[in-house]
Amino acid sequence: MSDLRTRTEGGRTVVHDPVRRRWVALTPEEGVRQRLLLDLLALGYPAGLLAVERGVVFGGKMWRADVVAYGRDQRPALLAECKAPGVAIDQTTFDQLGRYNAVLDAPVLVVDNGAARYCCVRDGAGWRFVDAVPAFGEV
Repeated sequence: MSDLRTRTEGGRTVVHDPVRRRWVALTPEEGVRQRLLLDLLALGYPAGLLAVERGVVFGGKMWRADVVAYGRDQRPALLAECKAPGVAIDQTTFDQLGRYNAVLDAPVLVVDNGAARYCCVRDGAGWRFVDAVPAFGEV
């Protein structure tokens, strides 16, 4: 995994987002998101097919999915939810991801808090956990 590109601006630390191609505030959650993005790029996911904080309308309310990776067919291939380090990954986190995926229908789901990363893939009518995020060519 590559190191994050950071610098100080106006007394705060910012990180370069390779997908949005701009500098953003380096919050704890943003650090987790940026590390995941770097890992996805290393796994062959094209930056042009990644979306960060993509709007998702569910139940009449606008939500923001942390990371959505699209396939070459422009359909969602991977959906990720990032939490700050120290924020527990629990059923609430998976429920949140499920709401987003009810709209996006991605076959790969990822939850990451910097200390733990869980990935599950659609397996027929259900889901199964896998040991690692699949490479872009495997999705």
